[in-house]
Amino acid sequence: MTVKELEPRRVFEIFDQITKVPRPSKKEEKIRKFVLDFAAAHGLEAKTDEVGNVAITKPATPGHENAPKVILQGHMDMVCESNDKSFDFENQPIPAYVDGDWVKTHGTTLGADNGIGMAAALAIVTDPTVVHGPLEVLLTMDEETGMTGAFGIGEGMIDGDILINLDSEDDAELFVGCAGGVDTQAFFTYSRSFAPKDFRYFRLDVAKGQGGHSGGDIHLGRANANKLLARFLFNISLKHEVQISEIDGGNLRNAIPRAAHAVFGVHGSKKEEIVAEFNKYVATIGNEYKDLEPTLELSLESMDQPEFCIDIETSTKLIRSLYCAPHGVVSMSRDLEGLVETSTNLASVKMAENNQIVVTTSQRSSVDSRKWDIANQVEALFLLAGAEVKHGEGYPGWQPNMQSTILAIARDAYKELYNVTPAVKAIHAGLECGLFLTKYPHLDMVSFGPTLRNVHSPSEMMYIPAVERFYEQIKLTLKKVADLKK
Repeated sequence: MTVKELEPRRVFEIFDQITKVPRPSKKEEKIRKFVLDFAAAHGLEAKTDEVGNVAITKPATPGHENAPKVILQGHMDMVCESNDKSFDFENQPIPAYVDGDWVKTHGTTLGADNGIGMAAALAIVTDPTVVHGPLEVLLTMDEETGMTGAFGIGEGMIDGDILINLDSEDDAELFVGCAGGVDTQAFFTYSRSFAPKDFRYFRLDVAKGQGGHSGGDIHLGRANANKLLARFLFNISLKHEVQISEIDGGNLRNAIPRAAHAVFGVHGSKKEEIVAEFNKYVATIGNEYKDLEPTLELSLESMDQPEFCIDIETSTKLIRSLYCAPHGVVSMSRDLEGLVETSTNLASVKMAENNQIVVTTSQRSSVDSRKWDIANQVEALFLLAGAEVKHGEGYPGWQPNMQSTILAIARDAYKELYNVTPAVKAIHAGLECGLFLTKYPHLDMVSFGPTLRNVHSPSEMMYIPAVERFYEQIKLTLKKVADLKK
């Protein structure tokens, strides 16, 4: 069976079409055109704003014109991670396929985050069986790498009373709060030095880690490839002079890095010691991450003398700061059991132009002051290492409202459909809801979605039975809102 043949048919047909439209963050032109063409083909009014968000309007079902206006909201972009570095996310379709009860891909992210939210919203506004009041669909751009769309949403794009965010990842759960976040970047400027001729050079690779979402999966304790790279380099630097020639790790600020590599040199007389140290290190890491990282690979191979090395002072400071840089859960919430309150992700290390090395980290917390506290700790660390440090604008969290009307309606809808009372939670990942509240403080909001696993990684997959429950929950929730009067 193919993806488009799955039930609910309308949702999966649209999702299948979406998987064939390239939509990397900040490059949403093709998916925006798809959405606008879709709206035009179904006689729906659509508009865009300056930053590229799309809003679609659907009149109420006759007799429900005076109900509160509902906004169904998702985002158009997707995280682009692949095991195959040659995969072209800007031009190739996502290779989605059905495997039992799951939709999976062949070695790339699936884009169900948030393609399934988009598909459900577009299905709703073209489904003649849905009873609803005045309806809007808001699809934002660049959610994954900066929430640019939510930050810059145009005046008059939406005017609804209730917002249902379709960007959550667990069936039978309703989300009423999320963490705020900020990025912190460190910039090292190095001098090129001649690669010593009496050194032997190696390439150290950390590959095939589980990775995952730096918010939703941060509590799982998965390996951070940048940290594993830095740990080995630091350990051998205690005994040997180490000079880095090349370093690269991770890609996206909101993904736990799955792979990293470095080319480095040590004195030629130390070659056998380095190999022995590496073999011990592989055994140590294998023991520490057994059962948690079944596919993790570490390798060390000899390399020819490189063209240049990073100067020894910068090389040493970089190794030490990456080794010291915090990663993972900082604190747990005292208000909601099992919720991560504060975390930080050592996301990527990249060699850039002008002899710079850029280290990108991201911090999250449901408590704004603690978000900035851990961001400032990261800043202090890299300042001590002589780097220039900059913070991004950040985005606010979403404070839970347990008296929310739409929360009660969505909860009742799920219980009525499936005789299960869904759990009410906050999420450590960032949602756009906090930003919407800064511009539309009157909005009553809730977030829910089908079961997704391993998002932001090539192992991303979607549980098929949960998609039908998700769609039916949206339909019944809209019907219950349609029976209300403003």
